[in-house]
Amino acid sequence: MNQALASTGWILLTTLILVPALVPLDPQVSQWAQGLPDEIVDFNRTITDIGSAAWMIYVSAFLLLIAYIARRASRQDAVRHKARTARNLSAYFLLTVGTASTLVHGLKFLIGRARPELFADYGAYSLTPFTGDRLFESFPSGHSTAAGAFFGAFAMLVPQLRPLFLVMALVLGFSRVIVGAHYPSDVAAGLLLGLWVAIVVAFVFARQGWLFRLDAGGWPAPKRARPRQMEK
Repeated sequence: MNQALASTGWILLTTLILVPALVPLDPQVSQWAQGLPDEIVDFNRTITDIGSAAWMIYVSAFLLLIAYIARRASRQDAVRHKARTARNLSAYFLLTVGTASTLVHGLKFLIGRARPELFADYGAYSLTPFTGDRLFESFPSGHSTAAGAFFGAFAMLVPQLRPLFLVMALVLGFSRVIVGAHYPSDVAAGLLLGLWVAIVVAFVFARQGWLFRLDAGGWPAPKRARPRQMEK
């Protein structure tokens, strides 16, 4: 775990730089995004709930159960091997998204930032901790955290497609600003938190020999992937 924390220090540094840099721009960017053409806003309303952690957790748990049953029921080594891989994949996504969701909801409760829909009454920087009211749970964005965790997990598993997964996470994250649910700094913090969890869980799996291995640089790489030097 110490190695995982040390290796992901760059995420903390990015968060400490990016989030404070966005905070002063939150009101202007939020109002600009919500004022985009109706076609763009409607499209983002359509896609924004893809970032909900609920369906990710339910689907991962369901697939984990199916893989477990298949492995226990089958007597064929090939089927058992595939079921074990499916089990580990499902467990990786379940632990990643579930852990990220737990952390973000704890932070929301502790911080208590008013959402953009309360801007007229509270402004962009009002903090009311410990309310348990969703209207005061803007920071960090839960949908963005789930998107960061989900696509971060894919990025760890398929490093060749990392730019694509990054774009998809950013699109879902910014949709939260366009629909008026969050400020840009909420989204940035959520995406980075989700990514951090995806990497840390990959370290844990690599230590156990599940899905990942630690490469020459001590970084979790998919077992089927070439050494990380080839990816640089």
